[in-house]
Amino acid sequence: MPSDVVRVIYRKYDGSAHRDYPARRLAEDDLGVWLGVVKGTKSVYHGRASVERIPFVLLVPHQGWWTAMFNPPPRTSEIYCDITTPARWEGETVHLIDLDLDVVRRRGSGVVELRDEDEFAEHRERYGYPPEVVAAAEAEARRLYASLADTEPFATAFRKWLALVT
Repeated sequence: MPSDVVRVIYRKYDGSAHRDYPARRLAEDDLGVWLGVVKGTKSVYHGRASVERIPFVLLVPHQGWWTAMFNPPPRTSEIYCDITTPARWEGETVHLIDLDLDVVRRRGSGVVELRDEDEFAEHRERYGYPPEVVAAAEAEARRLYASLADTEPFATAFRKWLALVT
């Protein structure tokens, strides 16, 4: 029986700390594992202690080079997808390598943006991303860019889970 709490650990490609926080397992379905983070959750961001000021839901897909964070207002990003290596589970801990590229859908306007291409290019050189990692990350970013407007889980599936943490 899975635990109610999952530890989420994001690192950068060189192994440095990026994000680390506990989340509550909300559900698992054909889309992936849905995790909820409530306001006030203690976390680590870029190696520094932090506290989550706004709740969110994280979807860790069963397969794919991404995770999706679904946010309530007042965040201006309704959906924030990190391009990552595929999730690696060790018991109730999920490990992800953040590959810098992000695909974001803005609240209200629905505008979809590809972000941090400059950081991706810089880290690609600095950390020596292998060609297959670069190709997978870029392909996933393009796919998400086209999907974020109206394809599930980005259309409505996330709303019932977000309601549980807000």
